[in-house]
Amino acid sequence: MATAVSANRLELLQIADAVAREKSIDREVVLEAMAEAIQKAARSRYGQENEIRARIDPKTGDIRLVRLLEIVEAVENDAVQIDLKSAQRRNPAAAVGDLIEDELPPVDFGRIAAQTAKQVIVQKVRDAERERQYEEYKDRIGEVVNGIVKRVEYGNVIVDLGRGEAIVRRDELLPRETFRNGDRIRAYIYDVRREQRGPQIFLSRSHPQFMAKLFAQEVPEIYDGIIEIREVARDPGSRAKIAVLSNDSSIDPVGACVGMRGSRVQAVVNELQGEKIDIIQWSPDNASFIVNALAPAEVVKVVMDEDAQRIEVVVPDDQLSLAIGRRGQNVRLASQLTHWDIDILTEAEESERRQAEFQSRSTMFADALDVDEMIAQLLASEGFSSIEEVAYVDLDEIAEIDGFDEETAQEIQTRAVEAIEKQNAEYDEKRRELGVADELGEVPGVTPRMLVAFGENDVKTVEDLAGCATDDLMGWNETVNGERRHEDGILEGFEISAEEAEEIVMRARVTAGWLTEEDLVKPHEAEEGEEEDDSVDNPVDENEVEQDSQA
Repeated sequence: MATAVSANRLELLQIADAVAREKSIDREVVLEAMAEAIQKAARSRYGQENEIRARIDPKTGDIRLVRLLEIVEAVENDAVQIDLKSAQRRNPAAAVGDLIEDELPPVDFGRIAAQTAKQVIVQKVRDAERERQYEEYKDRIGEVVNGIVKRVEYGNVIVDLGRGEAIVRRDELLPRETFRNGDRIRAYIYDVRREQRGPQIFLSRSHPQFMAKLFAQEVPEIYDGIIEIREVARDPGSRAKIAVLSNDSSIDPVGACVGMRGSRVQAVVNELQGEKIDIIQWSPDNASFIVNALAPAEVVKVVMDEDAQRIEVVVPDDQLSLAIGRRGQNVRLASQLTHWDIDILTEAEESERRQAEFQSRSTMFADALDVDEMIAQLLASEGFSSIEEVAYVDLDEIAEIDGFDEETAQEIQTRAVEAIEKQNAEYDEKRRELGVADELGEVPGVTPRMLVAFGENDVKTVEDLAGCATDDLMGWNETVNGERRHEDGILEGFEISAEEAEEIVMRARVTAGWLTEEDLVKPHEAEEGEEEDDSVDNPVDENEVEQDSQA
């Protein structure tokens, strides 16, 4: 009999070892699952109300079954409680509130109990396996893995990674790409999540970083850090743009990624089912980078709006379709790559627009200053864009215009000042009608025209302006369904910078009593101090600083 018991114990440990090896989980977890299964069977035998613990010796396989009893003054339920005197007979140090163990005889497993125990063990082992899988893959987000297609469900590909199972959803595959059971597949881990049914490993073949990782595998210079991939934009299965930078001036980053006779880039293209790839030199200068990104189209001129992250690109008339690309693909990818909104104009369109702007300014000067068309056109052609510029510029700048003398310049400037005063009077009357408070006009930087704009947008007191953010005044950009959109601000169309708008808001807060003048000075002093410290403690190459800041 003793020999049989010994064999059973040995067999128990052997089963635990085998399961642990097969599922790649700790042996202790398997023994814990077995102990829990024995506890469940023991409760069925001795009663569910009992608090039963099973312990398996990891060396000998001995099973010990105990019932936990709480020590109380007066016993109400003898299945889970014991009185103090009885407990002290077993352990003199026992006290009320402690737990004492009551040894139970071993349980003979019946068919039902054995089935229940098996379910508990299977569930415990499955939970442990899922936890192990999650812990293994949660830190591997961003890696490229190889697997074998296990099955395809509704277009989603289930992949066997060897020590786990992953999914490539239909929208993460390349268009027109099909896989069958047993096919090898390479993909990018972009997310690992705990879910009710176990950890889910999500793979992608359309993710921009999948292409970046493929280049890192094909180009040793990228793997070694000599060449950096700064940006990637993809239209999966069709076309992509990738911006690269070399940290070694002797190595051409584009040439290194293309490889001898295109061997390196061709390997990536083959993996991506023939996706065309434009490799572009990254530049810290935004204008140069955007021009590079629009290749193969030639660019004649660019006009940048730093605050709105918007750029106008002028191309020759015959290059327009090339710059835009099929269904706007080229300009869309260039915009994704550079994070700038790109407007493309032909030289003819730009010329027409310039002519229209010139005509508009000329008409404005002619009406406001009561001068003939020739004088108005001279002012517009010299670069004057507003009445304020004419009114407050140095007199010499107007007198230097061909055909003007000092007396003419003085007369024009006088008329400009009178026009502004008249206009301001109109603005003042309108803002009173809108109910804008007088003290709002005393905030430094606020003009009469701004007061009207504030009134039209329900900003009527200093407190209202103080409660605004810079974006409320300047507008903001947001991406909706993959498209970048600009939301207008209160001062949209006013030629002020984001810094000037922020200064207006901060001055309003001082006027409202929310801040003091010292509060405005301190942040600037701190920033200057930090810049000085950096320049002393961290002497670095200026080119590196420029590249880092652009990155």
